[in-house]
Amino acid sequence: MNICMVTCEKNVNWDSLVELFRIAPLGKRIANDLKKSFTNSMFKCFLYDGEQIIAAGRALADGVDCSYLCDIVVHPDYQGIGLGKVVVESLIAQSQGHNKIILFANVGKEPFYAKLGFKKMNTAMAIFKDEKTAIDKGVISP
Repeated sequence: MNICMVTCEKNVNWDSLVELFRIAPLGKRIANDLKKSFTNSMFKCFLYDGEQIIAAGRALADGVDCSYLCDIVVHPDYQGIGLGKVVVESLIAQSQGHNKIILFANVGKEPFYAKLGFKKMNTAMAIFKDEKTAIDKGVISP
């Protein structure tokens, strides 16, 4: 295993990232949408084993107040060895100086993020494009 970290999207193979999200499994993504969302994010982290992308994440940030970590993904063959932690810690480090660093955890992953210092929010609210799916997955309450 020869793992390296890259913090820019310059040479990302977006189709490979689509496949990573599919097998993680974190849902179906579209290459152009991933390219747009990662490019428009202030901070990113990609982990590679050789040429293969094995983990990624990004943070939308304004440079002062809020950095929002999202799209944290790890290849199933590499889960459980600390790579998710590496991605999140990189994004936290890149986000230093912001008043708050937030994220939405996938249902059941809250303990993982709590170990990294995240606290449960009491007042977070959201509007989802696909509200029914968000309710069905337990992400929001009806």
